[in-house]
Amino acid sequence: MKQAVLAPVVLLLSAALLASSPARAFDQDAAKAVAKRNDCFKCHAIDKSKKGPSFQKIAEKYKGKPDAESKLSDQITKLHMVKLEDGTAAEHKVIDTKDPQEIKNLLDWIRAQ
Repeated sequence: MKQAVLAPVVLLLSAALLASSPARAFDQDAAKAVAKRNDCFKCHAIDKSKKGPSFQKIAEKYKGKPDAESKLSDQITKLHMVKLEDGTAAEHKVIDTKDPQEIKNLLDWIRAQ
């Protein structure tokens, strides 16, 4: 009898966890390769701020926001100005790929930090 009650609770909790975080099905090595190829690590690190915020800080900023993927996609695919950690502004580099799967993989990796 306990299993009959417990199963729906576990299913509900699992669904809530999946809905609240980005999909974990990404290729970390491929995402890092894209980031490296595009000099993302020149301004960003995974766990500390450099010229730009850390990827962890970026992930936290967009956590739970329904438009996170589209906003992050715009950040890396469209030319725009960004405010740097020291208060100055600079033009953010546009990544060199137009492959939607490669972009999504990079965004999922960033959001998972």
